[in-house]
Amino acid sequence: MTQKDEMLFDHSYKPLVLSLNDDGSKYIRFLIWNQMWMRSTENNPGTLGVDGNPQKRSTDIGIRRARFLAYAQVSPRFLILTHFGINNQTFTGGGVPGGGATGNPGNIPVTVNPETGTGTANGMSSKKPQLFFHDIWTEFKITEELYIGSGLHYWNGISRMSSHSTLSFMAVDAPIFNWPLIELTDQFARQFGIYAKGQISKWDYRISLNKPFSVGGGGSFDSNRDRPIAANVVNDNWATQGYIAYQFLDKENNKLPFFVGSYLGTKKVFNIGGGWHHHPKATSSRDIDGAVNKHDISLFGLDAFLDIPLNSVSGTALTSYAVFYNYNFGPNYLRNIGIMNIGFGPGTSQNGPGNAQPTVGTGNIFYSQTGFLMPKRILGDHGRLQPFGALTYKDFDYFDESSFQYDLGINYYLNGHQAKITFQYSTRPVFQNFIRSSSASEFILQTHLFL
Repeated sequence: MTQKDEMLFDHSYKPLVLSLNDDGSKYIRFLIWNQMWMRSTENNPGTLGVDGNPQKRSTDIGIRRARFLAYAQVSPRFLILTHFGINNQTFTGGGVPGGGATGNPGNIPVTVNPETGTGTANGMSSKKPQLFFHDIWTEFKITEELYIGSGLHYWNGISRMSSHSTLSFMAVDAPIFNWPLIELTDQFARQFGIYAKGQISKWDYRISLNKPFSVGGGGSFDSNRDRPIAANVVNDNWATQGYIAYQFLDKENNKLPFFVGSYLGTKKVFNIGGGWHHHPKATSSRDIDGAVNKHDISLFGLDAFLDIPLNSVSGTALTSYAVFYNYNFGPNYLRNIGIMNIGFGPGTSQNGPGNAQPTVGTGNIFYSQTGFLMPKRILGDHGRLQPFGALTYKDFDYFDESSFQYDLGINYYLNGHQAKITFQYSTRPVFQNFIRSSSASEFILQTHLFL
């Protein structure tokens, strides 16, 4: 194909839809997307490589997400949705649902059987990922303002970003603490439950009653610092959650739960919202005498989202989001998480190995991100550019001091969110002796395609 032929080719996105009647009111829609990561990671102190030797920096390529989603609207009165796929496959491990505190199982050393070529970690297969359901739910229309559904669902509470679409991130990924229960009492940010959702005038709401996954072994008492440490405990209590937002400008589509990260100048949106998640007696700790104390998980968020065109001729647009989280999991609760972590060993910092960092805990978090969609004339017909930045402030009770970290990057939109390349530089704090001792960095190049 010549360059002229390519210029004349229709590159516009057309949804993959199977019509079930002549007017298209009955249909099945399919979405398929892949996100591949290429990284250079500055490891936390004391990290070991797969060979058991110290490794200060790692480079790798892996699958952050590979998903398939289908939903059928065979009547205006009901909808069925199924969403499955894999996440976080690296050269050291495939990742599995319930990947533990770090989201990425595996132990050092990784050994290879010379006869079969099979890699194992601690006697467990560490290569192939497990295909699993992310969402599987059904929904019924009660009125124009009320829809009710049930199943393994993503109609989450707490914040807008807690129900974020992975198809339209502005930064390379979510900060993860927006899913504070990730892979513990949920299944990749989903729980079984009954939900209600809808829009009343300018108000958009979603509330649910959920049965969280039952995991945990209970908390402890830190005799060195004379304080209780909360951790998840097995229970069968129901949880409530919800998120309510007021839409000052354009109304957003709420057919599916997935909030858009950046509209790229196609809508005028300004929303302010707030939400919660409450799970009674879901963690425990011990006092100095060994007595067990139960604690509720009470999580709250307040956020604002702005996405607005700036100049209709040049096509510039501004996207900005800010959220404040107040998390209470019980005294001194803390989880370290490393996305697609390929580091091993205990490490010599309180972060753990690889790219792990204190991510979720009792305390407060503030997060903001802003991006600017640059003028069309810069790349012409070859796409659009959107530089962005993000800032995170964390103040966890577990540590003696708070921390800041930032992300800087740029999106190259070949065809909107349907085809884009993202480059991001990220920092993270490294803790030792309960204070921030240093920081580490990570470079990520992501290729993103969806149909």
